[in-house]
Amino acid sequence: MGAPAGKVDETAPTANTVRQAPPDTSEDAVLGGRLVLRQPLCGHRVGHDAILLAAATSARSGERAVDLGAGVGAAGLALARRVEGLAVTLVEIDPALTALAHGNAARNGLARRVRAVCLDVAAPRAAFAAAGLKPGSADHVLMNPPFNSSRHQTSPVRGRRLAHAAAQETLGRWAATAARLLRPRGVITLIWRADGLDAALAALAPGFGAIALLPVHPKPGTPAIRVLVRAVKESRAPLSLLPGLVLADTAGRPTAEAEAVLRGGAVLPLAGH
Repeated sequence: MGAPAGKVDETAPTANTVRQAPPDTSEDAVLGGRLVLRQPLCGHRVGHDAILLAAATSARSGERAVDLGAGVGAAGLALARRVEGLAVTLVEIDPALTALAHGNAARNGLARRVRAVCLDVAAPRAAFAAAGLKPGSADHVLMNPPFNSSRHQTSPVRGRRLAHAAAQETLGRWAATAARLLRPRGVITLIWRADGLDAALAALAPGFGAIALLPVHPKPGTPAIRVLVRAVKESRAPLSLLPGLVLADTAGRPTAEAEAVLRGGAVLPLAGH
């Protein structure tokens, strides 16, 4: 059996849990020092997207959240740091990153509530169930899927390539996995390229409603580069568009709103929507 809602079964044996971290890593503080993350020196590095994703995710004590494509665990750990009593499972396909995510949970004193499993998001439901992630077992799913089509030029570094490149149908598969894991009226939160919003909406259409969008702009008066999306499983409520977040002023200095989220741990309006 999987762990009950709000709990993590730390004693359950599973081959999916990896506990040895690789060398060639750095240790970096994020969220104004609230989290310290060990991550690879080469490949995908933690940036604003993970912190924005966590800040956009609504959750309460006693609930369960699943971070799909968790990397070294930045988004899921940031959410667990903010919401005391929240149980989080970090799902990551790369064994080395899974090991780092496991170590980061311990490094930040969150190992009792956060676990990391090495699993492909597109794996069959039996593989998820074996890892303690049964259908309908999550209250929240957050995810930062690979952004770019694999037909585009990709990085020669495998970790960066896995994080940023994917086949065109990947987003639909991730959304389907999220829908399966979520309980009825459970919430999915994702961050995506603003110029790919149509793909995100199409992927969510089969199982989600009450979609809320929050654009992220690099500077005032510029097009959004990211969009944060929140949706509710099995809802038929209409779409809503929230005021955007501007990361920097015209001189390139971080805005007070961005600093409050990225360094101060403040939540975005989606988290209370």
